[in-house]
Amino acid sequence: MKLVVGISGASGVEMGARLLAILKRMEGMETHLVISDGAKTNFHEETQMDIADVEAIADYVYDDHDLGAKISSGSFCTDGMIVIPCSMKSLSNIATGNAGNLLARAADVCLKEGRKVVLVPREMPMSKIHLRNMYLAADAGCSIVPPMLTFYNDPKTLDDQVEHVIGKVLMQFGLKNEKFVPWDGTAKAPHR
Repeated sequence: MKLVVGISGASGVEMGARLLAILKRMEGMETHLVISDGAKTNFHEETQMDIADVEAIADYVYDDHDLGAKISSGSFCTDGMIVIPCSMKSLSNIATGNAGNLLARAADVCLKEGRKVVLVPREMPMSKIHLRNMYLAADAGCSIVPPMLTFYNDPKTLDDQVEHVIGKVLMQFGLKNEKFVPWDGTAKAPHR
């Protein structure tokens, strides 16, 4: 499988790095990474991670300003794209087809080619503009997977919450996160 991963300038860039690490362990997975300028700032502000270390996890890395990169063309076949986290700026660009940077262009290409695009929007509270853009993106074919807190799987740490979000994202592509704890029902069905 070949996936484009976009990390944009919303809070929660560590989720993008964690997703890349999980994808790296999957046999047959090829990742194409683009990190926005805002995300690079957030890596510095929110984490102890060096951008070079994050980029080293991916198989291929592109500059967000390189609109001539191979992921900017529909003739470069991928299985889709994940933008995690997805800033409201990136959401707006994707929802309206404003492909002024590589991250938005790669998403635009996936949509026009009928490939899956998963957006993990990070903002709270959301304005009517944010909600309208999410609707437009969903109407255009994107899956919207906000990083919502979970409680049914008895999380103990922030890592548990992040693993849950990544598990939900990967499910959109039929992939599994080994640390994802799914809902198991309110009562156990008897084994037959």
